[in-house]
Amino acid sequence: MRKIIGIGVAAAASALLLAGCSGGGSAEPTADSSAELVIWTDQEREAAITAAAKAFEEETGAKVTLVQKNFEDLRNDFISQVPTGEGPDITVGSHDWLGALVAAGVVDTIDLGEKASEFEPVAIEAMTYDGQLYALPYSLETVALVQNVDLVGADAPATWDEMIQKGLAAGTERPFVINTAGETGDGYTMYGFQTSFGAPVFVQDSSGSYTNELGMGGAAGEAFAQWLHANGSAGTGYLSTTIDYDINNELFASGKAPYTVQGPWAISSFPDVNVAVNPIPSAGGQPAAPFVGVQGFYLSSQSKNALLAQEFLVNYLGTEDAQRALYEADPRIPAWSSLAEEVASDPIIAGFLASSQNGVPMPSIPEMGSVWDFWNAAESQIISGADPSGTWNKMITDLQGTLAG
Repeated sequence: MRKIIGIGVAAAASALLLAGCSGGGSAEPTADSSAELVIWTDQEREAAITAAAKAFEEETGAKVTLVQKNFEDLRNDFISQVPTGEGPDITVGSHDWLGALVAAGVVDTIDLGEKASEFEPVAIEAMTYDGQLYALPYSLETVALVQNVDLVGADAPATWDEMIQKGLAAGTERPFVINTAGETGDGYTMYGFQTSFGAPVFVQDSSGSYTNELGMGGAAGEAFAQWLHANGSAGTGYLSTTIDYDINNELFASGKAPYTVQGPWAISSFPDVNVAVNPIPSAGGQPAAPFVGVQGFYLSSQSKNALLAQEFLVNYLGTEDAQRALYEADPRIPAWSSLAEEVASDPIIAGFLASSQNGVPMPSIPEMGSVWDFWNAAESQIISGADPSGTWNKMITDLQGTLAG
């Protein structure tokens, strides 16, 4: 179990007015009790934010009010209430909300200055939209290769073929198992293999921001589709639409498959397995880059105390102590790099961290919402034996039509 480390959150700055602060249209922050920040959080993170809020109140004279909400309600409530003036100054949230929040005009940019270098690059990239940073990140999560050490050892296979050979040599019922959400398809879990063919779902620009140009068409996408088909029901059978999340975990937990692709949320499902976690092996010759999810804190575009909120974000939540408190409250991989390396003394966390460092942010652009049904269905159909090129290219054509509309 992880050791819980006591913290004392230290503020880094005594001045309230930040040079280069991006919050616009608000009065300069004051150091009296009339200034108030309202922060929306969920139960898991409230205690961790409270420590930073107390230090902030003591050192600035401002008041911080924490409002606990259900996490699943935060995005919609933020979008609906910020324009009315009833929303918070800051909310916790996921990076894949960002496109919707920007489109709704409810978030403001923030300026981390030199502190940006303290965070994992993929975390900063995830919270960036059209080249502008919109949130302070604090945690990462991704999938990785999970393997049964007693059956195949702890060494990371470099390629799909190497992994399959080791899995076959283990003599288990299956050499490998992966969740396809049954017949629904699961492009999220399969994405590391797809990117190893050079077929990203959307193209990224030079700043790392996603464009609305599909990147998984053409020869690279067809090559991935051919691989799905070759390993599906018409080929080796290593990929199967009979496998959902629970069946996947049961096959791995019972020793019937020595390898799977899963996230840290599934590790507790394998209490009797001696597991190792490694980056996903390449199937297509390029590095496997799974989706990375990032959690962080957004600044409202309608905050009446935007400079004060920026100060709290950068100099009270943007510290190692505050980031440690958040990790202990919600133990995902820290986005703060030195803390991530520290907790990676746990080899399981180290494996997921290594996978995230190979990964890419899941697109936060609004167009991503249109992708899942087409994409998942095409993968499922191909695994079940449908013509790979024709099925994949029809999916691309359908998606292009939907996105153009």
